[in-house]
Amino acid sequence: MKSKKSLILFCVFTVAIFACMIIANSIQTSFGKVEVTKVAYNITDSNGDPQVITGKLYRPKTATASNPAPAVLMLHGYQNDKETNDAYSIELSRRGVVVLSLDEYGHGSTTSGLTERGWTNHKVTVNFGEDSEADGTYKTISSGGADRYKIMMNFSNLSFFNDRYSKGTDGSELRDSSMGGIEGFYRLSDYDFVDSSRIGVSGHSMGTWASWSTAAACPAKAVVLQCGELFRESAYDSDAIKFNNVLLLQAKWDEFNYFRDYKNTVTDELMVSPLRLEFLGCKDSEAEWNTTYGTFADGTARRIELIYTNHRLTTHDHHALSTGLAWFENALDADYAIPASDHVYGIKEWLVFAAFLLALFAMLPLMNLLLEIPYFKSAAQPVPADPAKFKTNRKWWKGAVITMLIAACTYPFMTQLGHGLLPLPERVFRMTIGNGFLSWYLLLIIIMLITTILPWKKSKKTDNPVTYYDIGMGTADAPAKFGWGLLGKSALLALIMLGYVYILCTLFTATFMLDFRIIWPFLKPFNWTRFGQFCVYMPVFFCFFLMNNSKIFAQMKTEYSVMEGSKGYWQSWWRNAVCMAGGLVLIVLLEYIPFFAGLGPGADLCFGTTFGGPFMSLLIVFVPQVIVFSFLGTKIYRKTGNVFLSALVISAIACWVVTGGSAILY
Repeated sequence: MKSKKSLILFCVFTVAIFACMIIANSIQTSFGKVEVTKVAYNITDSNGDPQVITGKLYRPKTATASNPAPAVLMLHGYQNDKETNDAYSIELSRRGVVVLSLDEYGHGSTTSGLTERGWTNHKVTVNFGEDSEADGTYKTISSGGADRYKIMMNFSNLSFFNDRYSKGTDGSELRDSSMGGIEGFYRLSDYDFVDSSRIGVSGHSMGTWASWSTAAACPAKAVVLQCGELFRESAYDSDAIKFNNVLLLQAKWDEFNYFRDYKNTVTDELMVSPLRLEFLGCKDSEAEWNTTYGTFADGTARRIELIYTNHRLTTHDHHALSTGLAWFENALDADYAIPASDHVYGIKEWLVFAAFLLALFAMLPLMNLLLEIPYFKSAAQPVPADPAKFKTNRKWWKGAVITMLIAACTYPFMTQLGHGLLPLPERVFRMTIGNGFLSWYLLLIIIMLITTILPWKKSKKTDNPVTYYDIGMGTADAPAKFGWGLLGKSALLALIMLGYVYILCTLFTATFMLDFRIIWPFLKPFNWTRFGQFCVYMPVFFCFFLMNNSKIFAQMKTEYSVMEGSKGYWQSWWRNAVCMAGGLVLIVLLEYIPFFAGLGPGADLCFGTTFGGPFMSLLIVFVPQVIVFSFLGTKIYRKTGNVFLSALVISAIACWVVTGGSAILY
């Protein structure tokens, strides 16, 4: 009877996944009115090696050689990919605008690494053109050290800037801060169904620097910056380079200081700075938010729109998108038939997210079905039920608080250390954000090993010693031995369960060009390079989640861990979720309570701007991931009585997210 219910549930989930993705595809194609295709452009990198830039082309069927349409080039932010631009891509294309959304260097399926952007041996700590060596805001950085560190220090430095910024004293130079955008612009203008005199550019975060660089080299008629940095005209040759019709979407709570002019908060004071007055072409002593200065006809239109959201959500914010669409309508003479405020992209976004969650949850009934097969039956056993080893409520809370504090105190420092400075062999560990997690996980592995081994040794002096079975790594039949056979069967089970999700992801990417995500990319098919990186990082990820699940699921067992039914599950789950995500929630509160109170990001205020930015803003997507992991892990542990399968499944998903499409150095 149980296997029949599992089969029905598995089939229902699978059907629902297909339904969600089919409807999502209908939304992105405007129910057949827009043709969406994958594109790949062959290029040669700075070393003379052949590379490929990939993208996604949205062509309204009204755009033809006899009726060319305006077009927009979309450039995503750091750690994202072409699909992150889907809100603009869907909404522009359903209004008759051709859209090319690129995978920039080091991201998505593009084969050129992030290093193709180049770097120099200096940085600034103010907006470009406002720096000086005398006041220490123009600094030299070490010519040695990690390439990823030099790239991070140069993200806001652009290749069209004058030599003071774009070339280093050690022979280094910025090669292409457009991140492939210039190539994409000219490829877009070559299509006969595109009116090459009416092409705009838009980017988010890292993509705004790429947008500036593309617009400096190409005849873009409009630029929409989604959280962008401004610079003074003295930073580049303003006589030779003109930017047409520029809109800046300013996030009120942007976690990155260079997108708020290196101030702690975004206030009206920004609008009276010489930097912003120069950008707006405003001769008055102050300017207004949400006001257009200049004219579209001569390309002088400028506007700064204040958006009440944070950095990452700007890409899909209703107000931001409405303003951006209206800007392109005016600048490109697009003449929409649909109002700029009428949006459908959110339907697609939630449908794809629902499909992603359903695919993960479908692994649970699939697991139940597999465990009915005689070969796999021994992979499931009762959860150890020795009341003497259960944690009392007081002891559990003590352990939970310590667990949360360790995670909270180490996350900002260790992730940033790995992101930029940890001396890893970069030709092996090539994922920039992955190195941040690698650094953090390695420290936590050491801590968890120590806090597991010491009580283990202490228990040997008692009549009831801790066993491998107690910590989730052994069997009930041989509790004192490490369960190698159990690990092997669990690995095969995990391979089948994850294989199901991978097949779905590959199928939908091939048929609809849709992967599993919500705004941020989660799961997408690998190419061989990225699969190789998955294999490199997976051992560390597995060791972390093996120890993590052992500490939280097994070593912190309570009476509810062995209680059957929904009460036992939910009482176990919330405790596991608190331990797994609680420390990260503390960091979220530390970051955003001061920010929303008008003081500034907590990480910037407490630790300095070095520890703010990427890993702080990442929490908005990382915390929900960990909560989902706790849901899956709790279900799997209670079913199998060991931590092998839960650790394998969760670590593989986490590693897949990191290596599947995010920034890669080479």
